[in-house]
Amino acid sequence: MVYALSWSPAMSFPSRLTELRKQRGFSQQVMADAIGVHVNSWKKYESGQALPSSEVLKKMAVALHVTADFLLFDEHERGPDSDLTLQFEAINQFSQEEKHVVRELLEGLILKYEARRWNNRTPEQSPIR
Repeated sequence: MVYALSWSPAMSFPSRLTELRKQRGFSQQVMADAIGVHVNSWKKYESGQALPSSEVLKKMAVALHVTADFLLFDEHERGPDSDLTLQFEAINQFSQEEKHVVRELLEGLILKYEARRWNNRTPEQSPIR
């Protein structure tokens, strides 16, 4: 099931956790039971008084049908977009030689992008005045 998530990307972990739980229609008790913690622990996670262990975070992500990255990081801090994730997962299966070729290709594209950005800077953006 896909959920439409509506909040600002700069939301804190406790706010994101609370919003996801509410959007799915779960009570704090239901979530606590689903991940195997006491409801008071869940309340502390939502209030920002405590942080979950990595194992509990993993269970939260599974129960809420999101990635742990989605729970922890703002949009600009996360890894590649989902459309690129599949390509990177496929590349992971490549031989070392093939991975080297892909790495060189990506580095070349990144350098080209950075050079274009550098050349399109306005005089006000230039570090040398």
